Amino acid sequence: MSEDQIMNCGWHGTIHTFLLVSETQWKQALIHHHYLCMHTVAERSQIAAWSECFTILHEQLTALCRTYTNAEDWYIVFEYELPRERGRRPDVLILTPHTIFVIEFKGYNSILQAHIDQVAAYTRDLQHYHAASHSRPAHSLLVLTQTEVLDIQRDEVWIVSPDQLGAKLPSLIHPLPASVDAIVPEHWLRADYAPLPSLVNAARTLFQHEPLPYIRRAHSAGIPDAIAALVSISEQAYKQSELHLALITGVPGAGKTLVGLQFVYEHHFNTVGSQRPAVFLSGNGPLVKVLQYALKNRIFVQDVHGFLRDYGGQQKRPPEEHIWVYDEAQRAWDADKVREKRGEGVSEPEDFLRIGERMQSWAMVVGLIGEGQEIHLGEEAGIEQWNTAISNVSCPWTVHCPPKLASVFSAAAEVHVDAKLDLTISLRSHIAEYVQDWVKCLLAGAIDKAGAISQNIRKQGFDMYITQNIEAAKDYVKTRYQMQVEKRYGLLASSKAKNLSQYGIQNDYNYTKNLREGPWYNDAPESSQSCCQLHEVATEFACQGLELDFPIVGWGNDLLWAGQRWQSIAQPRSRARDPHLLRLNSYRVLLSRGRDGFVVFVPPESNMVSTYRALEQAGLRPLDELVQKNA
Repeated sequence: MSEDQIMNCGWHGTIHTFLLVSETQWKQALIHHHYLCMHTVAERSQIAAWSECFTILHEQLTALCRTYTNAEDWYIVFEYELPRERGRRPDVLILTPHTIFVIEFKGYNSILQAHIDQVAAYTRDLQHYHAASHSRPAHSLLVLTQTEVLDIQRDEVWIVSPDQLGAKLPSLIHPLPASVDAIVPEHWLRADYAPLPSLVNAARTLFQHEPLPYIRRAHSAGIPDAIAALVSISEQAYKQSELHLALITGVPGAGKTLVGLQFVYEHHFNTVGSQRPAVFLSGNGPLVKVLQYALKNRIFVQDVHGFLRDYGGQQKRPPEEHIWVYDEAQRAWDADKVREKRGEGVSEPEDFLRIGERMQSWAMVVGLIGEGQEIHLGEEAGIEQWNTAISNVSCPWTVHCPPKLASVFSAAAEVHVDAKLDLTISLRSHIAEYVQDWVKCLLAGAIDKAGAISQNIRKQGFDMYITQNIEAAKDYVKTRYQMQVEKRYGLLASSKAKNLSQYGIQNDYNYTKNLREGPWYNDAPESSQSCCQLHEVATEFACQGLELDFPIVGWGNDLLWAGQRWQSIAQPRSRARDPHLLRLNSYRVLLSRGRDGFVVFVPPESNMVSTYRALEQAGLRPLDELVQKNA
């Protein structure tokens, strides 16, 4: 086997060839592949697990080939590394002419939900992101090596004992339709695998001057069209020396930040009239810290308040950049907040427009507008204050926006409507298109409607659980993502929940003020500062605009189900215009962070029983019951 052949898997060949290879030769190939993938030597426990797998498969496939002659020609692939997802390697893949089997071996005698979800996620991702697996029948099998005579199905995953594996495979084969070409193993192994990158990984890829992978879902969501529209607007502004404001709207996780980063990248390193024409700005401090930490660069991404402190207000010095991409622009500070923080008397939108007028050539502001995420004081004025800003400045501004915002900008010199500037599909949750709809219905109090939507979410492979046992939640994520070094899971909680600290979720200000968001989101699981340590907590302020693969969300006593609606705690000293809306938006943020799913922890307290039941009715599956059922 050549070096090229084993780069993306440990060993591959027909079942006939596998039954002839020696265990020593086979095992050495897997050990070598493990080192190439992980840059570490395989542990003894891993090698022992491979030996057990080899023995089981030799016995079961030998018996299978006696009764099912075509099985000799099936292809078997060991430790296939999912490209761009270091550490994610299904144990075994078997390729028949038209069916794919994804098989995980676990040295257990009981069923764990985390193991079920792990193998199901491998199958889901292959079908969605692997070019040669689209629309192919694929089956998930979990082999519990310490069991006998076991053959059951849970959540579309077949769970079998070793002695049942050989008989199970042919029972899942269906006749090959004449219109479907047979799988060619060599082509399958070389086919592109393009997973949807996390925001941080996408930023790293861009900054390393590498092209982002072609993501079918991102393209169908309109991200390339939105970027192309912005490029066209910037060229017009530059060539005609004009002032333009472009607004991109979208649901949480729709890719607004990705659009902004890619647009800035294309201008940051490709000169259009200045040495460094574009910068990505955000008032989301944690997002700025995480991206700066990941990119090891403080110029490409900057804090918007620092930018305005340097160039806004009474400052006369213009910035070098002519294009300013403002993330979460609907959260721009109003005049009162600016006066409190910087001593100036104009809102941040007006500050930007006045800087644009001082450029004496051209300028473009791109506002990335999130929906329903205002969680700070001074951010509640929303998009309308951008129109107010236009009416307060002297130079004409041309506005480009989605149709739903056109009526807002009565003060603009011109308004150009473009539906491509509205991103309506969430990408954060990989493939679960309905998660945002579910969150919206839940927080609107439409519990039954949310429950109906949850059925579709579950079918798409997005997992939503609830538990009253915080340790069960922690055990689940640790088990599910064991050895998957790129995956991130962590504790999230509302900053106003007062009853979570006694359960180890330290969400009060004295603890969370010390959170270092850069390493929390970026560092490897073994790092003491990594979110995967499940020690430090990120509140709505530290997780907005960012994502985890599987967060544990602490639901506290600051938002309780009152039978027909959600009720938030009274805040008599609050200066917020609508404290209840800020609570709802905080939970909207917390429930929208997961890529693979999330688990909600509800404290086992009498005043939270109705909240637990409402969340369960809305479609969250009780993790405790599943653990007992699978035991």
